[in-house]
Amino acid sequence: MAIIRLLVMAVILLIFLASQLYWFRRIAEWGEKFIPNPKLRRALAGAGAIFYILLFAYQLAWLRRSGTPTRLTWEAVVFEAPFQAWLLGSLLGFALAILFWAGDRLVRLGIWGYQKARRGFASTANCDAVRPASPERRRFLEQAAIVVSATPFVASAYGLVYGRVEIETTRQPIKLPRLPKAFHGFRIAQLSDIHIGPFMTARQVRDYVSLTNRLHPDLVVLTGDFITWDPATQDDVVDVLAGLKAPFGRYGCLGNHELWADVEDSITEMFARRDIRMLRNTAATIPSQGETLNLIGVDYQTRRRFGPPGDRPVRQYLEGVDRLMVPNTVNILLSHNPNTFDRAAELGIDLSLAGHTHGGQVTLEFIHPDLSPSRLITDYGRGRFEKQSSQLYVNRGIGTIFVPIRLGAPPEITLFELVREG
Repeated sequence: MAIIRLLVMAVILLIFLASQLYWFRRIAEWGEKFIPNPKLRRALAGAGAIFYILLFAYQLAWLRRSGTPTRLTWEAVVFEAPFQAWLLGSLLGFALAILFWAGDRLVRLGIWGYQKARRGFASTANCDAVRPASPERRRFLEQAAIVVSATPFVASAYGLVYGRVEIETTRQPIKLPRLPKAFHGFRIAQLSDIHIGPFMTARQVRDYVSLTNRLHPDLVVLTGDFITWDPATQDDVVDVLAGLKAPFGRYGCLGNHELWADVEDSITEMFARRDIRMLRNTAATIPSQGETLNLIGVDYQTRRRFGPPGDRPVRQYLEGVDRLMVPNTVNILLSHNPNTFDRAAELGIDLSLAGHTHGGQVTLEFIHPDLSPSRLITDYGRGRFEKQSSQLYVNRGIGTIFVPIRLGAPPEITLFELVREG
């Protein structure tokens, strides 16, 4: 496994270096076209190189101060956001440029084959000798390549400034045959994947808390990843989420980032002091008019190692959860990882609520459902799923990870309305 990880890291590094060299070369070519003064070009190139080195150094924490702020800082605006937008745009643009180049080569090869057939299989020097028929076509192809490869940079800027913060409220009815009559019309609000930090500030989370309260939910559930890496941010996120209001209580489960940051116990205690209960392989009874719902929560579970050495894969998902279930009523499971759904369906859990995927965060699902990073880790990327008599809803979350950008997967607060079927 260690060798495989090293190989994967080496491949990623090579792709990154290739993409950066490609864009440096393209920028140099454009500079020669649009800046005739060589001294000015050299000055701009030197300034750009220095700024790039500073951005790169900041990402490696060479210049970063200790601790993660939960407000937007000038360092994040000047150093972090530009580089991360550049990183995503340059990688996607490089991939598109390769595809465009490959397509052009295939077209040329087709033209070469056609010409060879027409000439009676006369010799042709090579496929590179085949050129577009006119200077106009050459200019068109060059301009098309520029537009295609530049599109990811525009999209990254959009996802950073707009897509990251334009939250959606999803209203999702859930039909449950075993739902007690007292809970018909019961409303549950779900928030997930907060990832508090400079690009999901305490102030932003407070606004989303206010938005959730205006939905007047009966119950609020939180499905993990309150922080990202820094344990010091747990105080702020707990303080802000304590503003959530619901007459039947506020419950949650923990995510992989609480595990990786080693704050599972501490953040659970902090939430408890604010009357928010984290369900850690335990259950809670939600009573109403003499009838009940059974709410179950589990810590983050995975069956394959993904993350720091402290990650603890399980042999079987939801081991022991069958003992927490209550017959003849609705059992609702809070599990950060949606991959527990298959096992939940086997156990007969009525409804599972999960997060973890961010809906792909940067996704092209509008082109094809498989064009989403979430497909690398789960078959349950976002939205509602059914299996046997069980249902799953995967919330897109409100925060971001790695890059503060969302494309095709806007942040989400979900409001479920439980409906008695039959």
